[in-house]
Amino acid sequence: MPAHMPEPTAYPDVATRDEWLQARKKLLAREREVTHLRDSVNADRKRLPMVKVDKDYVFEGPQGELRLIDMFDGRSQLYIHHFMWIDALDAGCPSCTVAGDLQFNEQSLALLHGRDLTVACISRAPYASIARYRDSHGWTFPWYSSNDNDFTYDFHVTLDPARAPIEYNYSSLEELRANGLTDDELRGDLPGASVFLRRGDEVFHTYSAYARGLDHTSVGYPFLDLTPYGRQEAWEDVPAGWPQDGLAGGVPREETCH
Repeated sequence: MPAHMPEPTAYPDVATRDEWLQARKKLLAREREVTHLRDSVNADRKRLPMVKVDKDYVFEGPQGELRLIDMFDGRSQLYIHHFMWIDALDAGCPSCTVAGDLQFNEQSLALLHGRDLTVACISRAPYASIARYRDSHGWTFPWYSSNDNDFTYDFHVTLDPARAPIEYNYSSLEELRANGLTDDELRGDLPGASVFLRRGDEVFHTYSAYARGLDHTSVGYPFLDLTPYGRQEAWEDVPAGWPQDGLAGGVPREETCH
């Protein structure tokens, strides 16, 4: 076992094959309920209305200035990953960096392009900083700078009360405080993704998700959720003695994020 991984001290109960099969079938019934519920939620998502984007956001990319409609690259759907930026380091967030390494590769993007979906990243950092960080990782996916315009604030992924009223994951500042979040935690960039649809020369906002609403986009979580020890995150409901820490399961243990 690698030196940085401690030996487990707790294990599942040992059962006979018949006892295990009985428990597994009981869980399978619940898993099927979740699958059907997910299908139903996905169907409802396809029926959400859309909102026209009227504000003329100006971004910067490798060819200079561009608008949101230019990011579609000829397709009708656009998924924007709001790439978090750490100002103190002038660098991208580690969890977003993992996404860049594992999710936004050419093979994955080609699959999505075949379904009429363009994926791009937007950060509020200056484009020169983005280009330097992108090149240091050898990435080729499209990544643009908002140059700290209103875009990331309007879509509630950058929080600054001087720029826009604090709102995150469809909760007001009062609701967020009631849920235990501090004002210090409600500053800067937070996880989020937004989806847009193009109709001719018009752009519409169809969906945004935040926080755990992005769980299913993580490369690691679907695998970890099938294992005895799971994500090993502090919030999980697990038996006594199970390994847990405060790190996100989608981020290497040696990394920390926002």
